[in-house]
Amino acid sequence: MTVYLWFKTFHLVFVIAWMAAVFYLPRILVNLAEAGEATAVRERLLLMARRLYGFGHSMFGLAVALGLILWLGYRVLPNFPTMVAAGSGWMHAKLALVVALLVHFVTTGRWMKNAAAGRPLPSARALRWFNELPLPALIAIVWLVLAKPF
Repeated sequence: MTVYLWFKTFHLVFVIAWMAAVFYLPRILVNLAEAGEATAVRERLLLMARRLYGFGHSMFGLAVALGLILWLGYRVLPNFPTMVAAGSGWMHAKLALVVALLVHFVTTGRWMKNAAAGRPLPSARALRWFNELPLPALIAIVWLVLAKPF
């Protein structure tokens, strides 16, 4: 059980780090949209966005790898416990929300790359709304994991 808890601890740490990138990257795009033609500001924001996007991808990969071990490790590792029973619908709902968050993150990354190429961003107001979308998904994911309603 101790190994399981270490895997779970690091899974949560990497999820938290990824979510920080999910929340902050759109905010950088808001600042970028409001920066106008200030070249030095735009370059600094694009540098920050590129680094954060790369960091987010790394954290997502580690979180997924550890999540798969937590979910399916009992099939490979002897005496490895699992908290997911067969046919757990909550896990499918959680994974669907994680995929939605990944799509949000990748969309943000594409906007960042488009901005770097000189293409226009959505309005600052639209980006602010877009920045709020991950919060309800995160709340739903946490609730599904804790409550396991179905």
